[in-house]
Amino acid sequence: MAETVVQPSRSRDLDKLLLRPGNIIGNNFDPGQELRDDLAEYVKVLVVGAGGLGCELLKDLALSGFKNLEVIDMDTIEVTNLNRQFLFRFEDVGKPKAEVAAKRVMERISGVNIKPHYCRIEEKDIDFYSDFSIIVLGLDSIEARSYINAVACSFLEYDSDDKPRDETMKPLVDGGTEGFKGHARVIIPGVTPCFECTIWLFPPQVKFPLCTLAETPRTAAHCIEYAHLIKWDEVHSGKTFDPDDPEHMKWIYNEAVKRAELFGIPGVTYSLTQGVVKNIIPAIASTNAIVSAACALEALKITTGCSKTLSNYLTYNGAEGLHTKVTEFVRDKDCLVCGPGVLIELETSVTLQKFIELLEKHPDLLLSKASVTHQGSSLYMQAPPVLEEMTRSNLNLPLFDLMGKTSRGTIHVTGTTSKNDTKTSVLRKLRVFFKGVDGVTDMEMAGGA
Repeated sequence: MAETVVQPSRSRDLDKLLLRPGNIIGNNFDPGQELRDDLAEYVKVLVVGAGGLGCELLKDLALSGFKNLEVIDMDTIEVTNLNRQFLFRFEDVGKPKAEVAAKRVMERISGVNIKPHYCRIEEKDIDFYSDFSIIVLGLDSIEARSYINAVACSFLEYDSDDKPRDETMKPLVDGGTEGFKGHARVIIPGVTPCFECTIWLFPPQVKFPLCTLAETPRTAAHCIEYAHLIKWDEVHSGKTFDPDDPEHMKWIYNEAVKRAELFGIPGVTYSLTQGVVKNIIPAIASTNAIVSAACALEALKITTGCSKTLSNYLTYNGAEGLHTKVTEFVRDKDCLVCGPGVLIELETSVTLQKFIELLEKHPDLLLSKASVTHQGSSLYMQAPPVLEEMTRSNLNLPLFDLMGKTSRGTIHVTGTTSKNDTKTSVLRKLRVFFKGVDGVTDMEMAGGA
C-alpha cells in the first residue's frame, strides 16, 4: 500500500513542527498536511495594535502559516514611528497604521489575507471579537489590554459546578516591550491567570504633586503635566481632554513650551509631550522582534498543539547581557473578569433603566453609562446615537421580560469606571438571578454567591 506523499510548503521549519510527531506536543496534536492546511484555511487571528510590536506580529504570524489575519488600530503614522515600525515609509505619514501595515505584509507574503480596522477597540461589538480563533495583543496601554482581556473572558461559560467549558475559551497571547525589556504571556480564560488577575505586575503611573506643578516645576515633564492637568481645565472648563486628538495634544505642547520658557527649563518636545500625557513607553526594534517571535510561536502552539504552551509568563531583559525567565502565575478564582461573573439578584419587576442605575452603585462594578447586551442582542446601547434611539424604548421594560423570562442568565455590560482617578472603558460579565422564579430562593442565591 503506497504511502501518502506530503507536499512540502514554502517553510521548511513550519513543516518540521506540523508534519511530524514529537515528545513535548499538546494533548490534541495530530501531525500532517491536513493540520497545516487547516491552519491556513480555518484559523482566524486578530492582532490588536499595529505599532512597533504589532508590525512584527503581523509579519511573524503571516510567516508562521496563518493566512487569515485582521488587525485593529486607531492611530495614524507619525514620523517618530519610522525608526522601529519597519512596515511604514515617510510617504505613509498621516495614514492609518492598520491599513498600511496590512497592505505591506500582503505585498511581501503571498497567499495572506489581512483585513485592517482603523478604529478604537471599543467601537467593535462583542460579536466581532467572537469570530476569531485567537487574539494576539501588541499594545502599549494597560487600559486597552484590560478591555480586550475582559472581552475575551466574556465568552467564557461555566457549567453548573462552576467549571469552565473548554469550547467557550478564547485564548489571548499578550506581548509588551519597554526599552530593552519585554514580556510574552499566554492567557487561557478559566485556566491561566487573566490580565486582571495579575494587574499588580504593572507599576502605577508616576504622578507629580500638584503644588510642584503649579509653583516649582523643575523638569520638562512638570511643565507638560501642568499644561495637561491644570491649564487645560482653566481654559477649557467642562471640556474633556482627548489624548488621541492631535489638536488637543498640540495645545498641551504649546502651553508646556510657554511654561518651560518662563522657568528656564529645556527639553520640552512634541514627542515628549505625547509620552508624558499618554504614558508612552520607549520602544526598541530588536526587543519588539524578540517578543513578537515568542508571541507568534505561542499562537502557533495554541492553535495546532505542536508543542506545550508557555506556563504562563515569559520575561525578557536585554539591558545587561541577556536574561529570560518563565514564571507560572496562579489564577485568582475570585477574579471579577475571568471568574463565573458578578452575581446580581433582582426582582422580576426591575426595569432595564433601574438595572443600569444599580450598576453605578454596585461596590464591585461602579459602572456608569452602561450599555447592556444579552445573548448577542443589544438591550440598550449608549452610542452611537442611532442605536441609542433604537434601544431607548427598552429602558422602561422589565429586564426579566427582555431576557426571555428565564430565571437566570448572563448579561454583558460595557461602560466606564474610575481607576486611579482615571476613567477607563470596561466590559463586565454579570450572572443575573431573578427571585421567586422556577424555585430560585434566597438560600440558593446565598450558596451561589
